[in-house]
Amino acid sequence: MAFTDRKSSDLSDASRRTGPPRAPETLSGQPDPAGHVAAGHVTSGSGWPGRTWLLLVVLAGALFLDGLDVSMVGVALPSIGADLDLGQSQLQWIVSGYVLGYGGLLLLGGRVSDLLGRRRVFLGALAVFALASVASAVVDINMLIVGLRFIKGVAAAFTVPAGLSIITTTFAEGPARNRALSIYTVCGASGFSLGLVFGGLLTEWSWRATLMFPGPVAVLLFLAGLRVVPRGEQVQFRWAQFDVLGAVTSTGALLLLVFAVVRAPTAGWASAATIGTFVAAAVLAIAFVGIEVRHPHPLVRLGILRSYLLVHANVSGALMFGGYVSFQFVVTLYLQDSLGWTPLAMALAFLPAGLIVAASAIRMDRVLDRVPTPLLMVGGFAAFLGGYLWFARAQPGMGYVNFLLPTIVLLGIGFALTFPSVTAQGTAGVDDDEQGLASGLVNTSVQIGGAVMLAVVTAILASSGQPTRHGELLGGMTTAIWLVSGLSVVGLLGSLTVSWFGRRSAALASPGSQPQASRSGEMPPADEDCDAVPQLCDQG
Repeated sequence: MAFTDRKSSDLSDASRRTGPPRAPETLSGQPDPAGHVAAGHVTSGSGWPGRTWLLLVVLAGALFLDGLDVSMVGVALPSIGADLDLGQSQLQWIVSGYVLGYGGLLLLGGRVSDLLGRRRVFLGALAVFALASVASAVVDINMLIVGLRFIKGVAAAFTVPAGLSIITTTFAEGPARNRALSIYTVCGASGFSLGLVFGGLLTEWSWRATLMFPGPVAVLLFLAGLRVVPRGEQVQFRWAQFDVLGAVTSTGALLLLVFAVVRAPTAGWASAATIGTFVAAAVLAIAFVGIEVRHPHPLVRLGILRSYLLVHANVSGALMFGGYVSFQFVVTLYLQDSLGWTPLAMALAFLPAGLIVAASAIRMDRVLDRVPTPLLMVGGFAAFLGGYLWFARAQPGMGYVNFLLPTIVLLGIGFALTFPSVTAQGTAGVDDDEQGLASGLVNTSVQIGGAVMLAVVTAILASSGQPTRHGELLGGMTTAIWLVSGLSVVGLLGSLTVSWFGRRSAALASPGSQPQASRSGEMPPADEDCDAVPQLCDQG
């Protein structure tokens, strides 16, 4: 059944306007004779002015840095562990500290950007990200590094939903937005992929360089953003509009959930501390739902979850990123600690995936215009699954071309297809004033998936009890790879189901099948479902 996701309102589109339609203008406010921008929105999928491109570079650059940061530090973990004398469970916190702040506050970041102004939130958080990057590179206390990583994650939790909502409110839905989103999300995927390459190169010099590098780049993006990020409408914030209790309970629930999972491998999954933290997270989550149902201006309007396509995008994002981050963690330790590869060698080994993802930016907008996003996710998860299963054959002594290159190529294809599709489907059909919420939901799902699966895989490696021996497989490595493969199977089956459901709904919505649709209880597809699955409405 296709669920609708419409807010009850008696206002027509015309009554929402506060004045006569404005003449087409550019982002700089000057007349645009080409008609690319109308009422503040870029409506054409091509021929953008230079200022529009620079805006997209700033926004996509911030997302690129977020992905780059996680991947670069992942490559540097063995060097950090050797220098600071940290074990696997302690090293996990270098990555998880970032994910904890990121995943825990994304929902709050999305809502704050909607209420306080996207430009203000985006630029302020970008400045904090830059400062925390520089500071984390010069300290020697491991817990202080983790704390600064947490602060960077918090900053990213505000830049990502603010940046994504700036895109979706600047570029009109259709070819213009699809092109902008494809470039934006491919840049994010490129950050994850190329981060391995950058991380290897920088770690050859010093692992501290991997922590420092995002800082100066963020400063450059901040300075450019001051010139090109649109101010948008004047925002008049009132505390009555802000769901304080919802913000406290949702943020608390997410933080406790991620914290419990991250700490469980050390404290024990069945320990009183772990179980108590999970229970506390569940209590806060239940309280959050109760608050949202009653609040006149909820942090998360629960009706947004009526769209099965939006829910599918969020679940798919969690499965995709959870599998990839966990796989990267395992492979990094195996290649460097067991096989003795240098960080540079590992960087070059992962280079094909980054090149594939970067090259896909040229055509991905056209693909999104023509192919339903669930079908793209089917292809993406199939590629991920093939890559993981190929690597499961790995044995010491195998050459790079035999055991790793096919996996890297398939992972690049999987990321290029899945990452943009998840973002496009998760924000399609959502009103401008809830774009921060929608993007926050998508990114929260992605980061929570990464945090949970990374902790589980770390627990599998640690519970094997086998020390790392040169030239041998890691203890628990095979089990971890099969678990990651299972995530891709779930994602593949879910996407196949949604794709089939979309085709069935399209058939039921055709003029000749209306009586059948009525008898079966099916509803016509919602507008946002049409955006993500064009076949739902092409025949309607």
